Amino acid sequence: MAKADIPKSPVRILVVDDFEPWRQHICSTLKTRQEFQMVGEASDGLEAVHKAEVLKPDLILLDIGLPNLNGIEAARQIRKLSPESKIIFVSQESSLDVVQKALNLGARGYVAKTRATTDLLAAVEAVLEGRQFVSAGLSGQYFTDAKVPHRR
Repeated sequence: MAKADIPKSPVRILVVDDFEPWRQHICSTLKTRQEFQMVGEASDGLEAVHKAEVLKPDLILLDIGLPNLNGIEAARQIRKLSPESKIIFVSQESSLDVVQKALNLGARGYVAKTRATTDLLAAVEAVLEGRQFVSAGLSGQYFTDAKVPHRR
């Protein structure tokens, strides 16, 4: 985001992944930007749903392979409890079926974990600007421009 685009209040972010070192990596990457505020972390799908309902974050970075409730089901519940929260999936799962389910649920982005180093901040910026983001390997392999307005 350009300095003129920095929101007046911080973007409140919830990070959900069952692997703590990965959550810490995501948080440390996002904390490099002053406009982002980490408001919570969760390590399973049920905890994600609860924290999304209580915290009402602006953005949720959500893994799919979560214990207790997978990310797809967690997102389905979060959409009902915190409909204003934007969701970006950050997952190692890259099957067509799973990516399509995630986007059909209303997720605004899908970042392959293998591309997170280069794609995470770009995905967050795109989603906050109202665009959809799908990692290049996924968008190029599975989607057309008609289905994914923003390809990376």
